[in-house]
Formats: sequence, structure tokens, C-alpha cells
Amino acid sequence: MEGIYKFGRGQWKTIEQGNELSWMIGNGIGGYANNTVPGGAAMSFHGYLIASLNPPVNRYLVLARTQEQIRVGNREYDLTSQQYINYEKNGQRYLQRFIFDSVPQYIYEVENIKLKKSITVEYGKNTVAICYDITNGSDEAELTIVPLFNYRPAGDVTEKADLRFNVSKSEKTLRLVPEKNQNVNIDFMMSDGEFIDRSLFPVNMATPNYIIEENNYYMIDNRTGFLGVDNHFTPYEVRVDLKPNEHKRFYVKCTVDGLDDKSGFEILQEYKDRAERIVKNAGYNDSFADNLVKAADHFVVARKSTGLKTVLAGFPWFTDWGRDTMISFEGLVLVTKRFQDAREILMSFAKYIKNGLVPNVFPDKNTEPGYNTVDASLWYFQAAYKYLQYTGKEEDYKFIKENIYPKLIEIFEAYSNGTDFSIGMDEDGLIHAGDGLDQVTWMDVRVGDYVVTPRHGKPVEINALWYNALKIMAELSEKFGQNGNKYVKLSKKVKESFNKKYWNEKKQCLFDVVDENDDSIRPNQIWAVSLPFSILDKEKEKSVVDVVSKHLYSTYGLRSLSFMDSRFKKSYIGKLFDRDRAYHMGTTWGFLIGPFITAYCKVNNHSKVAVEKAREMCEVFEDHLNDGCINGIAEIFDGDYSCTSRGCYSQAWSVAEVLRCYVNDVYNYSSKN
Repeated sequence: MEGIYKFGRGQWKTIEQGNELSWMIGNGIGGYANNTVPGGAAMSFHGYLIASLNPPVNRYLVLARTQEQIRVGNREYDLTSQQYINYEKNGQRYLQRFIFDSVPQYIYEVENIKLKKSITVEYGKNTVAICYDITNGSDEAELTIVPLFNYRPAGDVTEKADLRFNVSKSEKTLRLVPEKNQNVNIDFMMSDGEFIDRSLFPVNMATPNYIIEENNYYMIDNRTGFLGVDNHFTPYEVRVDLKPNEHKRFYVKCTVDGLDDKSGFEILQEYKDRAERIVKNAGYNDSFADNLVKAADHFVVARKSTGLKTVLAGFPWFTDWGRDTMISFEGLVLVTKRFQDAREILMSFAKYIKNGLVPNVFPDKNTEPGYNTVDASLWYFQAAYKYLQYTGKEEDYKFIKENIYPKLIEIFEAYSNGTDFSIGMDEDGLIHAGDGLDQVTWMDVRVGDYVVTPRHGKPVEINALWYNALKIMAELSEKFGQNGNKYVKLSKKVKESFNKKYWNEKKQCLFDVVDENDDSIRPNQIWAVSLPFSILDKEKEKSVVDVVSKHLYSTYGLRSLSFMDSRFKKSYIGKLFDRDRAYHMGTTWGFLIGPFITAYCKVNNHSKVAVEKAREMCEVFEDHLNDGCINGIAEIFDGDYSCTSRGCYSQAWSVAEVLRCYVNDVYNYSSKN
């Protein structure tokens, strides 16, 4: 059944195997819940409630998870599945099945007791609900639920001494106020059971520290060069008595937004209903597209500073980035028919355009955005143009003319006359950018004073985008009754200069950067084919696609550098320095499959054979939706064997570009052929 992922015990034969598989759900304001399928945490970003205290940023872990134990007579079954320093709890042995149906559900079987545990967040609020459905066997039993609290930035870890809270309790609720921020109230409530004070448990040298869940070990963090050891606060537990053959449904809730009367089961149903409405609104009735529509929803979030929608670049750690937003724009909000959200995103970034530059990144703190990007502004033209292609009503053109078109003119003037970060137009009409330690394209890694991929000069995709922007301005100026001759004239000059300077006759593809004539075979040239306005002739477009296919295609995307290049880094793993050096030197990027498939279909005239090949390239991602982060597409993969998710476990432009090219280059053409 579409939209439902089901996993059995073969997926968690060992806790290490199971910890490679995770889930994530977002709350629409930057917060989220995520964890592994076995039930514990494998990285410092895992938790049931990562609250966004200043949407969509300032994300803090508040509730790490709940752990359950079942007691029948003198027999106790600990359902906890977690690695610790020097030992592990293997509660996944009682996990019968895991189901992800917009939200995660764990199904446990102990003796003849069946426990279903579902986790959901409340959309628009920093609230998580954990819902339990339990059918007891023939003996009296007792279920214990242990909530693990924290208050730290997502991605950090906490020392035991820093777990300091003021705790107050009523019959059904707890309130925890972290000493480091007494303006935050962490409220926790239960619908059934009683609170048990864990500080009253008898302790000696052989017993655990009941107040602190000590030495949680995070396998994935350790693999990427971090220590990966964490601690959580456990002041109370919830005990629920179960009579013989009794069936009970109850829930616990945790929030930093204040408790209300809404039940956990209401929140659960609302979340699932909303997901189905989004799918229905998109209207594809195609299981692959529908799943991607759901995945896309998590990235479209509210930004408090503008009161408008924005796009988170990736989970679990990225904030809203201008470049990622504009590249993701078509797939996230146009293909999914979320046109009001599209308008808000365009407006949200319009508010922050400065010196012709769309912000590169909004930081976690309330500080000035970073503007060190040359391509975000050029992708902004593409986003506005595509918005009109999908909508096209007079009111949509009016919206663009009044709100966005003046910003496009501002960007054009800034790029023509020169702006920050050495961005400006040369005599040949082409755009140059970057100098010194500046990294202004998407290949932007710098380690201290070491620039891994220096692309100063005239990068190929920047000038393909510049030509695209000029053609868009020519169309819009005509539509809006203004003289667009300067755009037409300049676009002809740019096209002539581009073909003269970028064509690499020896390799039959495009130089990556001129005037330095960097002949590295990189994926940036694919946009010269995939963008709407062709800057190359058909023969050259076909040759570019052939070279990219041979050197860069790698199942889950395109490599960032040819595998035949002596500098090629085949894997992205280890400490940060090693990973940064590999990031753009061979690592496979998921989002690049989008322009590649579009370009491939274009040069093959969307023939029946080409569309079927494109379908095959898209549908391998259907396999990936079942591994890594369920129903997500990772940011990157290794260059030589793209299988294990690397980087962000679910990335906006990866999801968006697979959805975009699948719908536009496969789904929409299948009926025609």
C-alpha cells in the first residue's frame, strides 16, 4: 500500500545493522522528531522532540526518547534498544515489526502482550505525543515508561553535571525548567498511570544512576570523527497497571509551547490526515510521486522573522539556505501545487536581498544573513520564471510584476555593474566571481585557509544561469510592457562568449571554470543543458550529457569529480577534515540526478526509450526510500559505491530534484508515449 513502509526483524539482526535505518517527521516550524528503527539513538541529532525555539532555527533537544519496560510477575522485559559505552541494551529482540505510515509505529510482542507505540509531532507546535495501544495477556502486568529529558542544541552532547533542572509535579504533569534558560518550560503529561520518583530508588555501587541515563553511545557520530557520548535526565517514570486481558490506549505528551487538552491520538490523526491532504492536492495518484510529496513537506517551514514560509536545506542540521531553496523551489512547492507557499518563499527571500544578492544562509542566531553566494540570486530568476509556468494566471503575473520583478532588476543591475565578493560582469558579458578565500559557488568547502575547490573566475554553471536569467528578463519585460532590448542584446553576447570560451574540444565537454580553463570533468556543466534556454547547440548538448554520464553518473546522483581524475576521493567518511576534502572531490550528490535526467531526456527528445531510461534512473531512489532515513533522500553518497547515506539523512534539493524530474520527465511523458 502506497505511503506505508513495513520492516521486519531481518532489518535489525544486530543493533548496529538496525541503527543504519532511521525515521524523521517535521512539525512545520523547524522542529522535528527522529530516531532509529530499533528504537534508540545513533547520533546526537536523534530525539523525539527537537524544538525550534525561534522558528525555524535555535533547535534544541528537549525529549530524547521514552524507554519502556514490561513486568509480568517477577519477569521483566526491557524494550530499550540503545548502545552505551562498553555495553548495549537489545530491546529490539522484542520488536516484532516497524511501520512508517507518515508517522513511526513500533510493534512489540512480549509473552502474550502486544504493545503498539506511535510517535507524532503536532504541526505548527513544538509538541510531541507518544501514543500507546496495548493488549495484555492473561496475567496482571505493569508497563513502565521512562522519559529522557535534555536541554541542549541539537547535535551537541551533555555532560552529567550540566543536566540541571528545577522540577515540579502534579498528579498528571511534570514541569522541568532548565537552569541554563529559565524562560523555557518543558511540560510533560500522561493520560494514564502514575509518576514514580526515581530519586527514591535504592542505590549502591552495583546499581545504575536512576536520575541520569548515562553514557549513551552514538554509533554514527563516532564513525564521523566525534566521541559520540551523551547523558539524559530521568527524574520520574510513568507506571501503568494492566489487568488480565485488558486493552488500553493512552499517551504521553511533551511540549515547550504549553500543555492543552488535545489528546495524543487527536494529534496523531491530524498529522496523518494532513499528509494525505497534501498528497491529494498534488494529484498524482502515483506511489513514488506521492511518497516524495510527503517527504517534500518537511522542508517547507514557517520563518518567524518574516511571517512567511521558507525552506530548510536538510535534516537534521541545516537552516534555510538561499541557493538550496531556489534549486529546491520547483520540486518542493510547484510540482506539489503549493502555490501560496511558493509566493511566500519568494517574498521571504525578497525581503533580504542586499546589493543584488539573495542570502546564502540564515544563521541560527538573530544575526545578519550571510551573502557569500553568486548563484542563489541567479536561481531566483529560475524560481520566479517556473512559478509563472506552473500558475500563469493574470494575478500571478501581477504578483511577480509588483513584488519580484523589481528585485530581479536590482539583481541584474548589481551583477552588471559589480557587487560584493568580486561578483560582476566582464567585457565579454560573462560573470566572474570569487577571490582569495571566498567560496561563492555550491562547491564551497574551505578548511581554514585551504580552499578545497577554488573556482574563482567564471564558473560554467554561473554563466549558464546568467544567460538563463537574461532570457527570462527579456520575456518578462515584454510581458510587462517594458523595453527588454538590453536583455536580448546581452544574451546574444553571452551566448557567443560562452560557446567560444567554455567548449573543451579535447574532452568534448565544457571547461568547469574560465578564463583559467579548468578542464576538470565536474557536474556543473550539466546545467548548461538542463536549464530552459539552450546556450549550446544540440550536438554539444548531447556530447556534454555523454561525458557526464560516463564520468559522473553513480546510481544515486552525480559524482562531483570524474572517477578518472587523480584527485578523486572515493569515500566520504572519517573526521571532518577528511570529509571536507572529499565533499566536492568525487562524492556523489543526490540532487544532481535532477538536471542530469532532464538533460538526458532533452537531448534524446523525450523518446519512449529515453523516458523509460529516465524512469529506471528515478526508480532506484525508490529503493533508497527504504534505507537510510525512511522516505527521505540523503544529501550525499560515496563516490565509488553510492549506497550508504552520508551527510544530511534527508536533503531538500535531493528530494525536490528527484520529484521534479520524475514528474516532468517521466510521469508527464508516460501517457504521451
